[in-house]
Amino acid sequence: MFTWAPGLLALVLVPVLFWAYRALLRGGAPSAETPPPLQLVETASGRAVGRRRHIPPLLYLAGITLLLLSLSRPTAPVSIPRLQGTVLLAFDVSTSMIAEDFEPNRMEAAKEAARRFIAAQPRTVQIGIVAFSDTAFVVQPPTNVRADLVAAVDRLTPQGGTSVSEGLFRSLSAIAGRPLLIDEEATPEELMETDIGYFGSAVILMLTDGEHTAQTDPLALAQLAANAGVRVYTVGIGSPTSTTIEVDGYRIATALNEPLLREIADTSAGEYVRAESSTQLSDIYSQIDLGLTTPGERIEVTSFLALGALALFGAGALLSLRWFGRAP
Repeated sequence: MFTWAPGLLALVLVPVLFWAYRALLRGGAPSAETPPPLQLVETASGRAVGRRRHIPPLLYLAGITLLLLSLSRPTAPVSIPRLQGTVLLAFDVSTSMIAEDFEPNRMEAAKEAARRFIAAQPRTVQIGIVAFSDTAFVVQPPTNVRADLVAAVDRLTPQGGTSVSEGLFRSLSAIAGRPLLIDEEATPEELMETDIGYFGSAVILMLTDGEHTAQTDPLALAQLAANAGVRVYTVGIGSPTSTTIEVDGYRIATALNEPLLREIADTSAGEYVRAESSTQLSDIYSQIDLGLTTPGERIEVTSFLALGALALFGAGALLSLRWFGRAP
């Protein structure tokens, strides 16, 4: 591709120069005293020049061609692998996150791990934060302003039950950059008809410790994410066996639904991992390979063409001096 395509018109000079060169070759017989370089037939030592005499001029012509081509400011795709894309941190903020089987509790351990994850990401990664319990909402739209992300994490507080499907859907809305509507009574087949676009460089990183209690099938949402090219990584926090917490004087049992979280990850080509301690939770965040890369970008190659032309001019001059003792 070319930034300034009209510059290609200059290439019409190339055949003109070529035919001018041929005309010089067909010119009159060389002078016995000072034969022109293009009409040399032998060197001073008596060796026949042969077809070598054409090589330096042709190198010059190739260099001129590159210079004329550079006037159009050409671009070329260059693959520069780097971490780039969008990550949605989906936090389970249900009441069970106050359980103290993590130090100091599940919520604070998760928030500290998220802060470390945010700090470790390059500026090319946009990070958004979604909080979900019975419902879900976008706490922070995707951004690379780390201070805003940390402030959003600090504001998270536990409340309500757990709807994994709400967390997934709200995360997809944040990735799409527009509100998406979902009918809680829609069948999985009807959900599949929702067109949210394609986002192959987006990832949802979901952390949850509770069981899914909403009506909408989270596996249908995981398939919707897969259709949009979004991978879902699920991080289970807590124990698959029942754990009790006290809320407003009531003791409530909660357990990690590992099979569901594993199936969500598998459906969307993500990965499921379980954290059993605060230290392990931070390690998991740092070890997850998001695999967000840019396939390439177009850069202007004008300077490379100019360097190539300079190299061709230099090669032509050196060969001419070596073979004929003069420049063409």
